[in-house]
Amino acid sequence: MIRRALGALVAAGAMLLVAAPATATGVQPLPQAHAHNDYEHGRPLLDALDHGFTSVEADVYLVDGELRVGHDPEDLVAGRTLQSLYLDPLALRVRAGHGHVYPRSRQQLQFLVDIKNNGVATYTEIDRVLRTYRKMLTGYHKGKVKAGAVTVVISGDRPRDLMASQDRRYAFYDGRMSDLGQGGASLIPLISDNWTNHFGWLGQGEMPEAERAKLREIVATAHRDGQRVRFWETPDTAGIARDAIWRELVAADVDHLNTDDLAGLQRFLREYDTKRPAA
Repeated sequence: MIRRALGALVAAGAMLLVAAPATATGVQPLPQAHAHNDYEHGRPLLDALDHGFTSVEADVYLVDGELRVGHDPEDLVAGRTLQSLYLDPLALRVRAGHGHVYPRSRQQLQFLVDIKNNGVATYTEIDRVLRTYRKMLTGYHKGKVKAGAVTVVISGDRPRDLMASQDRRYAFYDGRMSDLGQGGASLIPLISDNWTNHFGWLGQGEMPEAERAKLREIVATAHRDGQRVRFWETPDTAGIARDAIWRELVAADVDHLNTDDLAGLQRFLREYDTKRPAA
């Protein structure tokens, strides 16, 4: 019920958000901040940007020709779409920022689009839609990648063969640990996986040295191949355990820290940065 009510409210205000995107004046972009289930915040995308987030994630279903955003099918609302909540506000923001998401910053925004149904059909529609926003997007053409203000990465029910076969596309593939060490950053710039499938430590006590070494090896391998790393299912309740996990992820140079708590991660990353020893 809460999600459905929130969906209705957001849908009603979607056009207002497009008409007046937040400028986030003075907000310091946080390169490691990833907004999981971003659409569940009061102002999808805009709340994340106001907290300095540089990666956001939205679940998408193809329904009646619309790319509707929501966690579950019962949450979906006509008009609450990939375009109205994300692509249109981003296009206005990038235009106002003279090619940048954050004023006076070259920091890119990663937009993770999690396909929830009909992978091939949904991606085909995403691909069609993205071409109308191509001026702000990182693109791939015949083996070459041209960076843009926004990089779209397809997660969930992603059609790898279709994406790999495209000579030109404006989205990239979210890899898994099985893709680690295989190269191919022009298709797979991101390696994401469930933390609990690979690590037993959940922030209680010291991280086992073997797991710390494993984490750093994963990151080193991905970075060697020009790929970024993200884990989901890490503890996300405020407290000692979450902070311990986040400290280890930052120390290991993991690229994206996953959270639903925008203010909590913003505060942590700012405080961690002030405590980091000077080079």
